Amino acid sequence: MKGILYGIGVGPGDPELLTLKAIKTIVGCDIIAVPDSGSENHTALSIASKHTAKKPVLSLELPMICDKLDLQKKRELAAEAICAELDMGKNVGFLTLGDPMVYSTYSYLHRIIVSNRYTAEVIPGVTSFCAAAAALGEPLCEGSRSLHIIPALYDDIENALKLGGTKVLMKSGKKLNEVVDLLCKKEISAKMAQRVGMDGQRLYQSITTETDVQADYFSVVIVSDNEDG
Repeated sequence: MKGILYGIGVGPGDPELLTLKAIKTIVGCDIIAVPDSGSENHTALSIASKHTAKKPVLSLELPMICDKLDLQKKRELAAEAICAELDMGKNVGFLTLGDPMVYSTYSYLHRIIVSNRYTAEVIPGVTSFCAAAAALGEPLCEGSRSLHIIPALYDDIENALKLGGTKVLMKSGKKLNEVVDLLCKKEISAKMAQRVGMDGQRLYQSITTETDVQADYFSVVIVSDNEDG
C-alpha cells in the first residue's frame, strides 16, 4: 500500500505556533521532506526540530529562480523523489513555512503528486501575515474592509496600492527599498514586521519615517486605509 504525503504548515517561525495537528502529523510520518532553496536552508525543519527527532530527512533541491522551465523541472524531480518514498509505503511530511496553500512550494508539488494518483493531505498553518498583524497590533479586516494579499516581487505595486481595504505585501525583501520609496512618494503610511517569531524579529510602526529599515526576505508590509465600512 502506498504511503500518504502530508503538506504541513509549521507557521511563521515561533515553534509555539505549531498546531497540535501539525505536531501529531509530524510525529506520525516516516520521513520528513524539506525544501532546500540554497539560502535560509531548512528553516521549516528547525522550527519543528523538537518533533522530528531521529526521523530521516529528504532534502529537496527547490531553488528560488525565475526560469520557469528549470523551476518546473526541479519541482518534477522533487515530486519523483517523494513518490519513490510513497511507493515504499512510507508516509512523508513536507514541512513548509506558514501555510501550505499560501505562496508555498508545497502547493506545486501537491498538484503534481495528486495528478499521479497519490494521496495527499494538507495540514494548515499560521500564516506570516496573520502573525505579523498580531505582532504589530494591526487588524487586517474590520467591518466591510477587504483584504488583499500581494506578492511584491511580482505585481505592479503602484496599481495594487490603489485597491481599497488592507494591502499585505509579501515577498518584498529584495524590493523593499523600492516599496518604501513608492510609499513615501505617494505619502502612504505602512507598518512592517520582519522575522516574526524568529531570532532578530523587528517591528516597524511606520516604515516611511523610520531611518533604520533593513531589507529582509522575511518581511511583511501592511498598508491599511483604516476604513471600517
